[in-house]
Amino acid sequence: MTIVTTIFIAVHILSMAAIVGGWLANFKNPTVTISQWYGAIFMIISGAVLFGLTEMNGIGDPAQRIKLTIKLLLGLMVFTTALLGRRKINRGHEISTGLAHATGGTAIIAALVATLWRFDM
Repeated sequence: MTIVTTIFIAVHILSMAAIVGGWLANFKNPTVTISQWYGAIFMIISGAVLFGLTEMNGIGDPAQRIKLTIKLLLGLMVFTTALLGRRKINRGHEISTGLAHATGGTAIIAALVATLWRFDM
């Protein structure tokens, strides 16, 4: 089970890197790239699997559930902004700067919540 968890953690981190990397690479000309779109999809899937694995292993601390719920909401925000941005681009419309920056910025906030919110201090 440790190998499965490690694989999904790696997918989760690589998905975050795709979202943030695509955002930083296009910071001056904001857009939502294909890598950000797929990163958002894989981030939601891998996060849900990791949550399920955590619950399956019996590490269901209520404070941990609150953190994971907040991360799920942030992940859904990233997914929604990436979806809206890709739909606009595919239709040939101009994407707003705020929408493009919301995708990367929300992903950064999710990463900060994941790393800075600790229970073992």
